[in-house]
Amino acid sequence: MASIWVGKRGTIRDYPGFNPSVDAEVIRKAIRGIGTDEKTLISILTERTNAQRQLIAKEYQAICGKELKDDLKGDLSGHFKGLMVALVTPPAVFDAKQLKKSMKGTGTNEDALIEILTTRTSKQMQEIGHAYYTVYKKSLGDEISSETSGDFRKALLILANGRRDESLKVDEQLARKDAQILYNAGEKRWGTDEDAFTDILCLRSFPQLKLTFDEYRNISQKDIEDSIKGELSGHFEDLLLAIVRCARNMPAFLAERLYQALKGAGTDEFTVNRIMVSRSEIDLLDIRAEFKKLSGYSLYSAIKSDTSGDYESTLLKICGGDD
Repeated sequence: MASIWVGKRGTIRDYPGFNPSVDAEVIRKAIRGIGTDEKTLISILTERTNAQRQLIAKEYQAICGKELKDDLKGDLSGHFKGLMVALVTPPAVFDAKQLKKSMKGTGTNEDALIEILTTRTSKQMQEIGHAYYTVYKKSLGDEISSETSGDFRKALLILANGRRDESLKVDEQLARKDAQILYNAGEKRWGTDEDAFTDILCLRSFPQLKLTFDEYRNISQKDIEDSIKGELSGHFEDLLLAIVRCARNMPAFLAERLYQALKGAGTDEFTVNRIMVSRSEIDLLDIRAEFKKLSGYSLYSAIKSDTSGDYESTLLKICGGDD
């Protein structure tokens, strides 16, 4: 049974001839010696899938009596440390922690919230919700409720509950009906019926939405993105635009996020680490292709020119090659 966190277009695959106790012992030596052997750590942790890394972590604890992530935290530093700890964290827990981070302190990182909640499947969202409660003893929904408001909050809560239909079957009649509802809720009336937008965009499957957006263009002679921009505003608008883009081409949406995180002065490591780690077994090959299409240069070269040291080496290994 393949994990829901694994796709066909990842850069990291199961390591052949995998032996968790051998790996755990090698890692132990790399950490315990005089000075840390970063190269060994990088080569093992970037060449094993997350499921394999979890087995290594279990063996490591059995040998050392300590958690691998705690030893990595104690031994490494900076962005490199954050990335290595991310690699040994189970995916649902990693996303739960990212969500917590984006809601912590003053001000909410809405972009990160939007990105995680729009790109995870319903099943993944349910696992993340469970992990969130396990780690923080608070429900994800309650945290979102206290950090956001209005239509934005309402839409986020539907997504957080993992209620989106996941079926691949499309219904043409429903697409026409939904397109008409969206048209009536926005373009056709004075003021906007936000609830209609929320319900359709947050509950229908992505293939179904794609068809709905085609029908919408037929009815209104406008692209759904233009209508959303004209009718809505703020974070709610950002969220619905993200859903439209994910339904049409999720790797392109994530490539755009990476492009923004890597361009200009300074790198947004929070975003870079999250996308590179969370998509490394799902669709990072497609994200790489879209990145090149968007920017004219490869993701590999963007990482190379924007990062350095062990942090750079690790990202390049996860990236998996130049395009």
